[in-house]
Amino acid sequence: MAENWWNPLAWDAPFPVVVAALFVVVVSRAGATYAVGRFAATGSRRTRAGDVMTRPGFASAVERINRLGAPVVTLSFLTVGVQTVVNFSAGFLQMPLRRYLPALLAGCLVWALVYASVGFVGFSALALAWRQHPAIAIALVLLVVAALLVALRRRPSQRARRGHPTDSG
Repeated sequence: MAENWWNPLAWDAPFPVVVAALFVVVVSRAGATYAVGRFAATGSRRTRAGDVMTRPGFASAVERINRLGAPVVTLSFLTVGVQTVVNFSAGFLQMPLRRYLPALLAGCLVWALVYASVGFVGFSALALAWRQHPAIAIALVLLVVAALLVALRRRPSQRARRGHPTDSG
């Protein structure tokens, strides 16, 4: 196991133990990110950004996010690279813990189950491709990067066609 200590599929432990270990890791990480966001919000209130944070439009947006954002927290755990931003934002906007914690725990449980079961299948397939045919592995990585770039480039143009919502508060 020393070679694959980072791969939960290689751990010599019952599935519920693996899920529990991953759950503890992700709750700790996501909860700490939320706390950092709260601390950042507290500190920023003492700066010029604090002036913006006291405006009615900002307060209204924060209230809406706090009311409707809990599902976003949960769903962020089904994505790659979004959890940190969502948890930091929830902390920065000071989402009430009564809304944040259930969303966090549900998302972390789903993440731990996925990660413990099939989460490393893609990575394992890429590692196998690298061992067998490095050129194919490189091509796969480039294909994924290209797909991400295309998806990211489409979003701004779609926003431009729909128009930007105004911040009327």
